[in-house]
Amino acid sequence: MAELLSFAVPTESDKTLLVWELNSGPTAEALHHSLFTVFSQFGLLYSVRVFPNAAVARPGFYAIIKFYSAKDAYRAQKACDQKQLFQNSPVKVRLGTKHKAVQHQALALNSSQCQELANYYFGFNGWSKRIIKLQDLSDLEEGAKEDTAAPLQKQRLKFFCALEVVLPSYGCRSPGAGMAEEPLDNLEEGPLSFLTKRKTTQKLAIQRAMSDAFQKLLIVVLGQLLFLEAVWPGGGRMSLGFKL
Repeated sequence: MAELLSFAVPTESDKTLLVWELNSGPTAEALHHSLFTVFSQFGLLYSVRVFPNAAVARPGFYAIIKFYSAKDAYRAQKACDQKQLFQNSPVKVRLGTKHKAVQHQALALNSSQCQELANYYFGFNGWSKRIIKLQDLSDLEEGAKEDTAAPLQKQRLKFFCALEVVLPSYGCRSPGAGMAEEPLDNLEEGPLSFLTKRKTTQKLAIQRAMSDAFQKLLIVVLGQLLFLEAVWPGGGRMSLGFKL
């Protein structure tokens, strides 16, 4: 059966694993490292979160692990349940409980997470970005034009970015746009601070544009085949090819 993967935060119960019976000896940070090492062997992980047991339970920890793929989560649960893994006693691993909940709009992955997901499925050299426009929309002269008797208003850095994510193997170009703003106080900002904020704002605009471009793509996994679909405004879709 085909599985659709979007560039959105995974919230489905079949992509979530609950791991408990974790020993109290290691620290939470050490357990996080061990869990990530074991479960990342089954597929790309969105998150690994470790929590102490409730006060009424025996000392120890439990963890919530989220995969991007439900198939990967299923394989991990079957392989790891009742196994010792990295400790002397077995752990329990279960898929998230299915329940009816209020439907919320999917949260987009940030640009770093989008790149990680794209690298995993398309390969590091399987995609690229091309910046079409990076425009400075800052009005840094506005404060100087104000009446000196009026309260001084903070000026703002503002950048707009338009780019496209290119996937040559699929003949696909997905456009994206992003905007970023940053307040600027001329009374406090020195030249170095100004240049740093300017560079940071530019980078943020590019990151938001990249995330927006990836939101228009769907990964379709069918066995060993990988398809890509572009999602157009209004709900239309177009298959853009496949590769092994």
